[in-house]
Amino acid sequence: MSYLSWFDAHAMKHKSIIAKLVACGNTKEQIIDYFVFENMVQNEPDFCPLYAKNEKCHDQTYLNCYFCACPHFRFDDAGVKTKEEKIQYSFCSIASQDGKQATYGDAIHQDCSACGIPHAKSYVAKKFDLDWKSVMCECKSHSIA
Repeated sequence: MSYLSWFDAHAMKHKSIIAKLVACGNTKEQIIDYFVFENMVQNEPDFCPLYAKNEKCHDQTYLNCYFCACPHFRFDDAGVKTKEEKIQYSFCSIASQDGKQATYGDAIHQDCSACGIPHAKSYVAKKFDLDWKSVMCECKSHSIA
């Protein structure tokens, strides 16, 4: 699955949940709280494949899944060849010290598993928008060069 196809499919799932919550009259605070990992595992099991195993993508006590994918993540499905003759497909726009580049064969991808920036409640509240794609607009098809 390409980054773009995942991104678009995930945006649709996110939009569906938001529509349901807004229709029920939920406030911003209630929507943010709804996306806490433990609640999502119970109420939205199809949102993430890790939910079936009750497994978090990040090793942290509080995990808010509103920004599954990070607004600082950048990807280009075409990739860009590096000077080491590898293809880089993604990176972190803020070069988080908790992120790293991972190499799989000749492909380089951003590994965000040790970074919890977008999963803190304060971060979600600061960047919150009912339209997930609006906040994530700089991520997709971004030139890595």
